[in-house]
Amino acid sequence: MMSLPFIVAELSANHAKSLEIALKSLACIKAIGADAAKLQTYTPDCLTLNVHKPPFIIEGTLWDQQSLYQLYERACMPLEWHGELFACAKSLGLELFSSVFSLKGLELLEKLNCPRYKIASFEITHLELIAQVASTQKPVILSTGIATHTEILDALQACYQANNSQITLLHCTSAYPAPLQEANLAAMPNLGRRYGVAYGLSDHTLGALSAIIATTLKASMIEKHFILDKSIQSVDNAFSMDAKEFAQMIAQVRDTHLALGPKEGARTSTQGRQFARSLFITKALKKGEVLTKAHLQALRPNAGLPPKLLPQVLGKKATRDLEYAHPLALQDVKP
Repeated sequence: MMSLPFIVAELSANHAKSLEIALKSLACIKAIGADAAKLQTYTPDCLTLNVHKPPFIIEGTLWDQQSLYQLYERACMPLEWHGELFACAKSLGLELFSSVFSLKGLELLEKLNCPRYKIASFEITHLELIAQVASTQKPVILSTGIATHTEILDALQACYQANNSQITLLHCTSAYPAPLQEANLAAMPNLGRRYGVAYGLSDHTLGALSAIIATTLKASMIEKHFILDKSIQSVDNAFSMDAKEFAQMIAQVRDTHLALGPKEGARTSTQGRQFARSLFITKALKKGEVLTKAHLQALRPNAGLPPKLLPQVLGKKATRDLEYAHPLALQDVKP
């Protein structure tokens, strides 16, 4: 049977610099039935320089005219929280992992037994980091939002050289939020066909539609931004699902998976076949009599031989007395 997508609730910057919100978010993510929660492990200094002039100024996004450093300073989760958050997730029975952006962050996460790692879309060219992450021999998730074919191949090669083939490529549109018309979900299965690895979706569109479509396209993983409450002021709240919306999405994804059925080409149920036609005796005959069209008719319900066998039984002799309304069986006629 086709596997149910692994659903990841991305906390991202939606902790809003409050450890209490972060802890409550993990409890809520567990309660609504997500398979895992994900953090982002970085400091502004591991991503950019503290410079407030071009080209460090953001243009054309939700964070227009902020410097990169200012944005990451607002969004980052304090490294000192990680231990408590991983302990909380363990007590809840919730898988918690992280996007990692530096070797320092990787060292911290390894000490906390992080079970898998994600490489964010904008880090796909950071081959030194990818190689170190892959060398942990844990599953690696590579987001492909801005990546070229060559950059994906380079990232995969870095993993393979570390003897790690536990790789999932995530289709991603690196816009926040991503317009639905730019989601290009039909391209997602090509990741699996072209690169021979598991594939899924890191979704930045609004609503659950993209996640549902990704399920029909056999995504193995679906990641979506989660926020405990939309009243929380966060750099990511504009494209994040609150607890109610996320729970509804999980239900819709799982209902979609059920509706798709066990596998392509298979009948999902025999229910209703009782109303198909089959061969019945419509005129009683004695043992040894020859069956003719006067004795047989294809009628409902589906209790006798299929109608297509009518030519094969006509002209054959009855092996016993056959009563009116008897559903014809192969043993009722001589070969």
